[in-house]
Amino acid sequence: MGAQAPLLTYFGTPKQTDPLKLAVEIGNTKIQLKGLIGSSFATTASAVARESNKPHLFIFRDKEEASYFVNDIENLLKNEVFFFPASYRRSYQIEETDNANILLRAEVLNKLNNKRNPIIVTYSEALSEKVVSRKELKKHTITLKKGEDIAIEDLEEILQDLHFEAVDFVIEVGQYSIRGGILDVYSYADEYPFRLEFFDTEIESIRTFDVNTQLSLHSEDKITIIPNTEAKKSTNTQVSFLEYLPSNSVIWTKDIKYTKGILTDYFARAEEEYQKIKESVIQHLDPKYLFTNGVDFSEELKNYCIIENANNTYFDSDKTIVVNTTSLTKINKQFDLLKEDLLKNKEQGLQNIILCSSDEQEERFNAIFKHSEEELNYKCILFSLHEGFIDFTNKQAIYTDHQIFDRHHKFKSKTKFTDKQAITIKQLTQLELGDFVTHIDHGIGKFEGLHKIENNGKYQEVIKLTYKAGDILYISIHSLHKIAKFSGKEGGVPKINQLGSPVWKKTKAKTKVRVKKIAFNLINLYAKRKLQKGFAYAPDTYLQHELEASFMYEDTPDQSKATIAIKDDMEKEMPMDRLVCGDVGFGKTEIAIRAAFKAVADSKQVAVLVPTTILALQHYKTFKKRFKHLPCTVDYINRFKTPKEQRETLEKVARGEIDILIGTHRIVGKDVKFLDLGLMIIDEEQKFGVNIKDKLKLFKENIDTLTLSATPIPRTLQFSLLGARDLSLINTPPPNRQSVETNIIGFNQEIIRDAISYEMARNGQIFFVHNRIENIKEVAGLLQRLCPDAKIRTGHGQMEGKQLEELMIDFMEGDFDVLVSTTIIENGVDVANANTIIINNAQNFG
Repeated sequence: MGAQAPLLTYFGTPKQTDPLKLAVEIGNTKIQLKGLIGSSFATTASAVARESNKPHLFIFRDKEEASYFVNDIENLLKNEVFFFPASYRRSYQIEETDNANILLRAEVLNKLNNKRNPIIVTYSEALSEKVVSRKELKKHTITLKKGEDIAIEDLEEILQDLHFEAVDFVIEVGQYSIRGGILDVYSYADEYPFRLEFFDTEIESIRTFDVNTQLSLHSEDKITIIPNTEAKKSTNTQVSFLEYLPSNSVIWTKDIKYTKGILTDYFARAEEEYQKIKESVIQHLDPKYLFTNGVDFSEELKNYCIIENANNTYFDSDKTIVVNTTSLTKINKQFDLLKEDLLKNKEQGLQNIILCSSDEQEERFNAIFKHSEEELNYKCILFSLHEGFIDFTNKQAIYTDHQIFDRHHKFKSKTKFTDKQAITIKQLTQLELGDFVTHIDHGIGKFEGLHKIENNGKYQEVIKLTYKAGDILYISIHSLHKIAKFSGKEGGVPKINQLGSPVWKKTKAKTKVRVKKIAFNLINLYAKRKLQKGFAYAPDTYLQHELEASFMYEDTPDQSKATIAIKDDMEKEMPMDRLVCGDVGFGKTEIAIRAAFKAVADSKQVAVLVPTTILALQHYKTFKKRFKHLPCTVDYINRFKTPKEQRETLEKVARGEIDILIGTHRIVGKDVKFLDLGLMIIDEEQKFGVNIKDKLKLFKENIDTLTLSATPIPRTLQFSLLGARDLSLINTPPPNRQSVETNIIGFNQEIIRDAISYEMARNGQIFFVHNRIENIKEVAGLLQRLCPDAKIRTGHGQMEGKQLEELMIDFMEGDFDVLVSTTIIENGVDVANANTIIINNAQNFG
């Protein structure tokens, strides 16, 4: 933390910000700000905002640009910054609202009412939606204090009037529950829900609590409960967001003309949609009551102090302030160029500051410059900004490690992790009546829902389980850790236990004995293998460090742990046998790439076994791209290649001219001879049949084996859990990974058209899965008629290899919009730009 202090001190100096601070305090002033490059906009803005006695609103072109700025300014100020997003993405698609975004919008409105000078960041699309007026919000805001006198029944009536939903357990915003003298409620403007305990009609205590554990967190003396501000809209309750802002607010923007254009476009589209549906049975409001148009937006801006960070301003400027910053040389991993840059800066009297994302990156810079003949005069600071710049006023050159190494920089979101070993309240609410549940002490019973029972004159919430012969067991919500949803063979019906019977205890005892026996056999089996000597790889080379540092994204904690564990295994004489489990997109392939290169660096060959031809092609492209500037030869073998090409590839493998061979089951054929195979990587092992696995055993006798899987087969997972195979879990998703939204609907041409059009509007691509080759062309023709502007092509397993290969490459490179295909795309195909998949006749899939 101490290393960050100089950065804030320098950026806060009067030399750079005093003229701007004075101009802001004048009032309704139009200021042109010129010369700010990269994150110098954030550093300047933070220096002004933190000493200002006014609210500050920052308007950006789009959500991504706004999010990067939030990341920068939060790091600089170490204060809370409020983000104001769009609540839903398309006009009149109000049923598609995002509760998380509604909560953020409500939080901003609440803070503007209660906090004197908030810092708010938004973007064009979010400003198109009108918000509830101050008067209306105040009218529907509930303020409660500890010690206040109010009957719990009266408070429940108010919550119902505000459309809060009564539930058994509160897990989402907009819900409340009552258990005796306790009321839980989740406001739309707070991160955590509130728990109010009543003594008769007095509020005895107010606490926040965790929705997963239901345990209390912090005590509160006073709270405000905000309803869904986006739900109930009328002709006289909505105002533009700028109208909601206090009159003394300072508005920062980079492109007013662009934002005005976006608002004009959204309003026009809303009017077009309104004309289509205004005669429908459901009453809809005119767009003028729901959306802000571009003209009104530009007129409302006139009432505020505006700071335009642009060379060409929208308003005539009362004052122009020029800040002397410039962009850095693009380094792109050219370290000789970086050294030249650092020396040049030193000659000009500039201090070189390199912002590092981790201690490891700082060590890497020190290693790179260790043997430099000249004194480079640089300082590494553990800090994050999106873009570097040179600040001539403060005599600083600010570099970022991700720009130097040409890595993708993603802003970090605050993520919470919960303990998933016991059943959570959220999981409990997802249980259905009649589901089988296992109680650790009483065995298997049936879930019969949540009930209220009287105990010593008080009602309490319990879970009801029924057992054999109609026996009933009530479980307190404080004993949730003792139950879990039954997990057994798919489709099998378990035998229900009887309360008080010794059967369950005997079953547990027998199971323990059997587990011990299985464990003994497995450990004995794998002990023999571990006695064999394999190849002990050398410690990481400089090139290994370069490969890992060149990864475009920042490693998640679990990725780092798995990488370290695998390399430790490979450096031992005992053959590695490790299973890496992680969801799709969590970074398993990158871990395999690092292990593969470690083997290649010690002159060993690597075999990568994948379940499908398309996945082989995709892995080939991924590996080839990652090893582009490294001494490593990658090739693949599958049916996309002609017999002649396959023979040539195998000859090169036998001569040791190919370091990494990627392929389907063809890779374990009798004619495949490696000169010196050192590592076998198996992707999605559960997809392979018994015959292939028998052949694999011959491969795996004394070579290192790395298995990757999102859904490992029970035996593979059991081997790992018993310690016979080593296990690495990747549970941490990449930063800001969005959860998948799944909708099950009947075949609806209008919805399909809207889904494709929406994805194309944000420059995305679409998978349309239709698993019948005989009429796949007809389905593609229907989609073409629905979306005439879309580029649509079809793909299936009966196509010639080269044709299918070219099709997939074209789709990966974005040459067309919609791929209508069979399930040939099901295994691990990663098209980063494809965000929507439509599955036709989903009921026919497993």
